[in-house]
Amino acid sequence: MGPPRHLALLGETSSRQVAWPVPFADGVTDLLALRGQSVVVLASGDPFWFGAGAVLARHLKAGEWVVYPGVSTFSLVAAKMGWALEKTTCLGLHAAPLSRMRPHLADGARLVVLLRDGPAVAEVASYLDGLGFGESAVTAWEAVGGANEVRTSFSAHSLPAKTFAHPVCVAIDCAGIAVSIPKSNGIPDAFFTSDGTITKRPVRALTLSALAPRAFENLWDIGGGSGSVAIEWLLSDPTTQATAIEIRTDRAEMIRKNALALGVDRLCVVEGQAPDALADLPAPDAVFIGGGLSETLLQHLQNTLPKGTRIVANGVTLETEALLSAWHSKLGGDLMRIEIANAAPLGSKRGWRAAFPIVQWSVTL
Repeated sequence: MGPPRHLALLGETSSRQVAWPVPFADGVTDLLALRGQSVVVLASGDPFWFGAGAVLARHLKAGEWVVYPGVSTFSLVAAKMGWALEKTTCLGLHAAPLSRMRPHLADGARLVVLLRDGPAVAEVASYLDGLGFGESAVTAWEAVGGANEVRTSFSAHSLPAKTFAHPVCVAIDCAGIAVSIPKSNGIPDAFFTSDGTITKRPVRALTLSALAPRAFENLWDIGGGSGSVAIEWLLSDPTTQATAIEIRTDRAEMIRKNALALGVDRLCVVEGQAPDALADLPAPDAVFIGGGLSETLLQHLQNTLPKGTRIVANGVTLETEALLSAWHSKLGGDLMRIEIANAAPLGSKRGWRAAFPIVQWSVTL
């Protein structure tokens, strides 16, 4: 079993040849139907690096399979480019949006990106140029490592007039005037589309610090707004997961767009009101309450979440401040008042313009 282009490389054989169908999942079903027979699955290079290997292994029992990996496309391209592979970001975007490159794009960064087909090369160039990375040196590799290998180098803002053929990948030496996404908590508000409902940068930095994201952890962001806290949680590590709960449809769509633009399309967005909207969600390791704070919600979280879950809640009104003070007295944790003022014009001079103070309660159940 394998893609038609792989089977074509075999020529005539005494074995039955089965073309892997589209969508890919249908092929998994066909493969499992052959259980008990000797079957060879053909895949490109190293099938456990953005390949079919991990998917198939999940469906097979130990001892049912063995893998014979070849040199990966990433290793081939890095060697041909003269790049240190450990310092090169490697991405497989066969069925994923190009925006997954966004967190990795910075002046001087190097990426090797696997693409779904030839036309995607032009899409990569356009995407880079649109962000301000048009000066990036792009090298497209068609059939790399094979007899029909073709190398084409160009700048992202000057795509050559040619057709690229699958299988294809691109090596990107990133350069340009665009601003890269900071690696610290509290990235600038300008990275997010917002209707004004956003946890502003300084408070967001303190909030993320209190939430303390760790690898493989899951976050509930209740009252998502623009999704800024959940998105930064996901930017902290590629293994993290998050769900944003937002009652307004327009804001839920805004959260999805922000997540896609910043390369964390894995963010799950649930339209609804907590606690009802929480019923079927995977248990969180941390919960942020940025909107919809109530006695009912806090009581629900205390009654249903496992010991060790971290909760961080921000309040701006006198009523929510009183509520958080009462729960701090009840469960302990840390209660902090955040007061921020920014310099602003005051007549012909400048003065401090204070924002509404924020009360933040953080606790581990």
